[in-house]
Amino acid sequence: MAVLPDWRIRKEVCIRPLADGSARPGVISYGVTSYGYDVRVDRRFKVFTNARCAVVDPKQFDPASFVDIEGDFCLIPPNSFALAETVEYLEIPRNMIGICVGKSTYARCGIIVNVTPLEPEWRGRVTIEISNTTPLPAKIYSGEGIAQILFIEGAANCETSYADKKGKYQDQAGLTLPFVQHG
Repeated sequence: MAVLPDWRIRKEVCIRPLADGSARPGVISYGVTSYGYDVRVDRRFKVFTNARCAVVDPKQFDPASFVDIEGDFCLIPPNSFALAETVEYLEIPRNMIGICVGKSTYARCGIIVNVTPLEPEWRGRVTIEISNTTPLPAKIYSGEGIAQILFIEGAANCETSYADKKGKYQDQAGLTLPFVQHG
């Protein structure tokens, strides 16, 4: 396995640490792909539980709705979800957008990663939502591939970037729960 200090697509997109796309027997693939990069899931998870609250409110999300798990894998209960963070740190340039999509290995098991855009000039580790759509517990492996980031280059720089808007998830510190900024 070759791990490089970082990687720049067209001298713009930065990924740290970078892994090549080598085959790794017994591991869900990660690393450089033809038009993107397969990111890995880190060891910390926030698993949703309905035991502590009655309403899911994106404007006033209750952190008690999650149970913290850390380890080599995470079991997501049936018909539930977890939040996790990528191992990789990414910086998206002003003339590109990244689109985070789930990997087919998990999708074929009924485990879905929410499609998430990484807007121009977004940077950080990606908080990923992983849904278990099955009636059985689902196992997610730390340090292995969880999603692919596809990079799309615009014809020109965007007019207003995520950094310009001072996006609320810019440079998020650790696994970040949903929130709405007030005032």
